[in-house]
Amino acid sequence: MASHRRPKQPSRTRVTVLTATAAAAVALSSQAAHADPKPKKEDVKSEVDKLYEQAEQATEKYNGAKEDQEKLQKEVDALQDKVARGQGELNDLRKGLGAVASGQYRSGSIDPSVQLFLSGDPDTYLDKAATLDQLSGKQAEQLKTIADKQRRLAQERAEAAGKIKDLSDTRKALGDKKDEIKGKLAKAQELLNTLTAKEKEELRKEEEKKQGQSQGQDRSSRGNERPDLGNDVPASQRGAAALAAAASKIGSPYVWGATGPSSFDCSGLTSWAYQQAGQGLPRTSQAQANAGTRIGSQSALKPGDLVLFYGDLHHIGLYAGNGQVLHAPKPGASVRYESINNMPFQFGVRV
Repeated sequence: MASHRRPKQPSRTRVTVLTATAAAAVALSSQAAHADPKPKKEDVKSEVDKLYEQAEQATEKYNGAKEDQEKLQKEVDALQDKVARGQGELNDLRKGLGAVASGQYRSGSIDPSVQLFLSGDPDTYLDKAATLDQLSGKQAEQLKTIADKQRRLAQERAEAAGKIKDLSDTRKALGDKKDEIKGKLAKAQELLNTLTAKEKEELRKEEEKKQGQSQGQDRSSRGNERPDLGNDVPASQRGAAALAAAASKIGSPYVWGATGPSSFDCSGLTSWAYQQAGQGLPRTSQAQANAGTRIGSQSALKPGDLVLFYGDLHHIGLYAGNGQVLHAPKPGASVRYESINNMPFQFGVRV
């Protein structure tokens, strides 16, 4: 007779393992199907450029906060010195009045009004103006001087306290902007690190093409040679001197917050250049926009004029003539000549 035994069923353990393996395979396949593809070079470049622009915007705000911090620190120091001197003068006045009171006390004739002053608040005393009639003219004058000095001293202390708070707030804003800039630059670097060596080289060549540099130049000299700037006459002798100073720094790296002499940000370069020409400029690009006469048309620009870009004026350079601007472009780049049309021109400023 034929056997009708039931086929042997796989063990529960074996079924569990097979099921788990299949589930894992399905999960991995699903993850692979939905995994984000490697970002394209063009997308990386677009995002990096955006991050660099945001970092530069934050840099100009950082520069403004730093300038405010330095100004506030000077004001706080001056107020604290003034308070210290005032306190010393007040102490001397009190000593003088105290000597008079001591003499009266020893003779048994101390004036009750002087006694009231020495034991309490001069402001409270002076509110009772009628008691001044009980004093000699000299003592009354001394008391008024002391009370006035105390009032001024209290005002100066309050002003110093307000400035110190402003200074503390500015320092915090400075730290926040510093962290923001570092975060933007770090994110940009992370994106660049996703590119292959070949893609990075392609981006470098595209950047050179944007600058209008010759692909056949030796790499060490790219951007260091003055382009043909035509026959433009400088805006002024001082403007020419500032442009020459900036040109001497071609190839120096862009570093946020830097004002030279070995590295610069955009407004750091322009302020340094004009300083070499004997002209002081404010620290930020937005403030430098008000440092002279505005020139609305590109055709009216002269070498040495300041040139402002972007709607919020967060970038600035020096007009070099023939449609060229000399500037510190952005993080990761160096001081160089570039077409003025590579950025959204707003207006020029003749210092």
